[in-house]
Amino acid sequence: MNLASNVVRNASAHPDRAALRLGDDILSYHTLDQVSARMAGLLRDRGVKPGDQVAIMLPNSPDFAIAYFGVLRVGGIVVPMNPLLKAREVAYYLGDSGARLLFARPAFPDEVRTGAQQAEADAVVVDPGGFDALLASAPLAEDMIERREDDTAVILYTSGTTGEPKGAELTHANLTRNCDVVAAELLHLTSDDVIFGGLPLFHAFGQSCTLNAAVAAGACLTLLPRFDADQALQMLAEHGVTVFAGVPTIFSRLLQPADRDTYDVSALRLAVSGGAAIPVQVLRAFEAAFGCVVLEGYGLSETSPVASFSRLDAPRKPGSIGTPIHGVQMQVVDNSGNEVPQGETGEILIRGHNVMKGYWRRPQATAAAIRNGWFHTGDLGRVDQDGDIWIVGRETDLIIRGGYNVYPREVEDVLYEHPAVAEAAVIGLPNPDLGEEVGAAVVLRPGAAATAQELRDYVKRQVAAYKYPRKVWIVDALPKGSTGKILKREIVPPAEPGNR
Repeated sequence: MNLASNVVRNASAHPDRAALRLGDDILSYHTLDQVSARMAGLLRDRGVKPGDQVAIMLPNSPDFAIAYFGVLRVGGIVVPMNPLLKAREVAYYLGDSGARLLFARPAFPDEVRTGAQQAEADAVVVDPGGFDALLASAPLAEDMIERREDDTAVILYTSGTTGEPKGAELTHANLTRNCDVVAAELLHLTSDDVIFGGLPLFHAFGQSCTLNAAVAAGACLTLLPRFDADQALQMLAEHGVTVFAGVPTIFSRLLQPADRDTYDVSALRLAVSGGAAIPVQVLRAFEAAFGCVVLEGYGLSETSPVASFSRLDAPRKPGSIGTPIHGVQMQVVDNSGNEVPQGETGEILIRGHNVMKGYWRRPQATAAAIRNGWFHTGDLGRVDQDGDIWIVGRETDLIIRGGYNVYPREVEDVLYEHPAVAEAAVIGLPNPDLGEEVGAAVVLRPGAAATAQELRDYVKRQVAAYKYPRKVWIVDALPKGSTGKILKREIVPPAEPGNR
């Protein structure tokens, strides 16, 4: 088994079909096969052997796919890294993963060289178009190294919300089966599909659900290196995008441009949301504006990532993450590990072919996360009478106000229903009497007006008294990670939040 075999198979089946597109530049499956084989030859010349770790720090471009599949073809382990990392972070990722070779087109070249030097690794820093020159004289490695199902293919680093980032070891079987299920069973992809490639490819969602799923189906992935709503709308129209994938923030941003209706997006048949819970109001507004179905999925880096999904061929419940994908089981348990009754809240556990081999070189962390075959997600959810799963929030996000549990997602959903609200994040604020108070940071839609008092009263009318946010403050933007996911841990409330 080798995840890269999908490239070879589609190069043989339809060599001239577009595999990757960046602007007007198109890379066919035949060319992707050839250049990734040259990448494998280059790596072999540099002494890379099966099982060696090779880091890639590249933006959303054909270079990422060339390097990614090249490393896999030579039997190596890919360590994807964010191109925005600074020296200290580069040194950490390289040192922790053991990667001694890094291919990068970073935002800060000097930072990368410094970080690689600290980790005693070799950094190959290339400019745009530099991969062409790099591979021009490389030998063609026509043979592909076969790997076992449980051999590690990729080390994906978690975001590090509870400490230092940990590397999730994803095997060839993990990733192959996950992208096969996504491509064939969930998205019903064919070689005629054009998939929006605006999600970072170094991240689990973009890697499995766009790059690997596209290559598994022989479809085209059209790439956007940095998300911009106007550029994205132009791509949807000009490239005939049929499948859109994004995090909730991206869905919200695509609804905002005043000239949105001037773009012909009639080719779009399906949109997929993941990475965080999409507000129901945003989902419905997107479906109405773009005339396509929005499906929600759920998963983590540790689960390759997809664990559950809503279905095209089943009744959808906006706000639900659907049911477990084929070959995966999920359950909701209490603090003692006992499955909770239907409708009650508990921690979500996952087991199946998608669960990682473990955390790289962290046996204790692995043992804590995977117990009796079940991966403990740290996410809170409930299961309804039909078996559909609903995310309530993360255990670490849970607000306990005067002994009552407040789940931020519920309060955020109400805020998103207000016509002036573009984005909202509900967090717990320290309170000497209650333990925690409910707070909300809100971004308004362009041109909209609302006061903190108005928003507070709006929520108060619709939820129990202990749930509504006593503290509301309006901000220009919310802190976000590389995928556009809101980073609640970085939200800093004003000294005296209130009517602002």
